[in-house]
Amino acid sequence: MAKESKRVKKGASGAPAASSPPNAAAAAAALDPLSPERLKGLALRLGLPLLAIWIVGGLIAGVVQSDAVRIIALVVPAALTVAAAVLVAWALRQARKAQGVAGILSRAETKDDRQAALAELQSKYKDSDPTAIFARSQLLLQDGEPRKALAALETINLSKAMANVADEARGQRAMIHLMLDEVPPARDLADGIQLSRHQDVKSRALLAAIVAEAWARSGQAKRAADTLSVFNPDDAELVQLRPQLFRAQAYAFAHTDDLKGARRALRRLADQDARMLGSFLGRKTHPLLQREAKKLLEQSGMVPRKMQVQRR
Repeated sequence: MAKESKRVKKGASGAPAASSPPNAAAAAAALDPLSPERLKGLALRLGLPLLAIWIVGGLIAGVVQSDAVRIIALVVPAALTVAAAVLVAWALRQARKAQGVAGILSRAETKDDRQAALAELQSKYKDSDPTAIFARSQLLLQDGEPRKALAALETINLSKAMANVADEARGQRAMIHLMLDEVPPARDLADGIQLSRHQDVKSRALLAAIVAEAWARSGQAKRAADTLSVFNPDDAELVQLRPQLFRAQAYAFAHTDDLKGARRALRRLADQDARMLGSFLGRKTHPLLQREAKKLLEQSGMVPRKMQVQRR
């Protein structure tokens, strides 16, 4: 039985789709800082305030008699519009870069493909490019190299990166530490993440799940449960992130003594992929989660039940 448990856990941790809370593709999509959803949100956040500023400026220019005030009322909106146009142009350029990286990842289905993808990323993008770094870490995770993936993410300077990119790097690093049952460093990274500055629901849900798991496993389970309560895993937008959310829920519920909730979360996780339960068999996992995960794995057929042999 011990060998089978190790085999299940190794198989899960060897493929991020099974042991890392979301699979690599889901994490990459959720953490893409310039996904179509985020670009749409950016356009709304810039366009609506600019429209309001132009309306106010036009009203002021039409009412006041002072030429100086009229000029200011029109110059200020114009300057802000130019600045917004520059920002949008930069965002579109970054989006094209992100799409190029996504195309490379989409072709990496086998180990040889992933090695080729790593070489392509190295040749086409700078070593300091966050988009390429996130992609490299995902490929390394898929190859069962969490330490190398972590080392790649650690090259992102958190103090110099944009706030949302720094949070995403913290989240990815924390996720890997949690996969490796290294809770203290995961907690340190989670505490540096500000969920309020992430408007995209996928990014916010993924980061919230990682943060919540780190909190639940380090003494703040109630805070973790409250954080997760605002996300509905059945939401169509969160389909790819259900494994991460169910995993985080299992830890939060177990550490708040909500046994029914913990069992429900594990069952729903097993419905996604029973191999994901292998990560709960470690010695540092809550005893309830160990017991229930083992039971569900036995029911799935991945781990054989202990057979009692009676000799006549």
